[in-house]
Amino acid sequence: MAVKIGRLKLNNPVMTASGTFGYGEEYADYIDLNKLGAIVVKGLSLKPRLGNPPPRIMETTGGMLNAVGLQNIGVDAFIEEKMPFLRQYDAKIVANIYGETYDDYKKVARKLSSTKGLHALEVNISCPNVKNGGLSFGSDPEVAARVTRIVKDETPLPVIVKLTPNVTDIAAIAEAVEKAGADAVSLINTLTGMSVDLKTRRPHLRNITGGLSGPAIKPVALRMVWQVAQRVSIPVIGLGGIMTAEDALEFLIVGARAVQIGTANFVNPQATMEIVEGIRNYLVVNKIKDINEIIGTFKIPLS
Repeated sequence: MAVKIGRLKLNNPVMTASGTFGYGEEYADYIDLNKLGAIVVKGLSLKPRLGNPPPRIMETTGGMLNAVGLQNIGVDAFIEEKMPFLRQYDAKIVANIYGETYDDYKKVARKLSSTKGLHALEVNISCPNVKNGGLSFGSDPEVAARVTRIVKDETPLPVIVKLTPNVTDIAAIAEAVEKAGADAVSLINTLTGMSVDLKTRRPHLRNITGGLSGPAIKPVALRMVWQVAQRVSIPVIGLGGIMTAEDALEFLIVGARAVQIGTANFVNPQATMEIVEGIRNYLVVNKIKDINEIIGTFKIPLS
């Protein structure tokens, strides 16, 4: 079941998705955290952040919209208050980071780089660049590459860049961050969506728009992971609507080396454990000795 994401070795390919698993301890009463490949914690900023005002979560057909606004306790509090708990587990610990300026990314990466028990950084580039008209850092290849280089220059840890799907060509962004030194990419982040209250004719979310996640986005995520896996040589981590082991296996077959489980955690707190066990059972039933034997084995029909 073991896989490698660059220098990062996971006992199995199942990771949690940032923003859906808190800081790990929130799920400790429901699952055995030691059985996860990696825990990706809630996105961390330089300073604590309250996030957006409610309502900020809306259930939709086949998923959910969220405009939580990256609420978090800040990097310093995370290191002091959350890492002591996380260090006791076998699962690899990955800190998701974000910023509103290049300097934010630099400072957060620097603070985390010497943190005992932390194994990798995941860089969220779907955030608005406040000094560039609010455009996402991840929507422009050159800007995405610059963020990647800044983080790489500040840390010896493996750097995973999390890609936004809200672009014309996600593979071009992936190629840009690969050239800038990214050790891996994870995709996809949420798709931008909205919902309207027919009674009030107002948006259900206070922020008007939010990020769509859940089963509804899986076909889009699967397509994008397949496209990116063909264009880059660094490892790809797939996420987006994975609810079952069968879903996860599809991502591995099209080229992902690991998967992240997100919205499923809200529906079923034990989803990650069921997916780990389901993947293992698939290997046993099909007499596959090593999970790496199925990664990237997607077959395109002959015309």
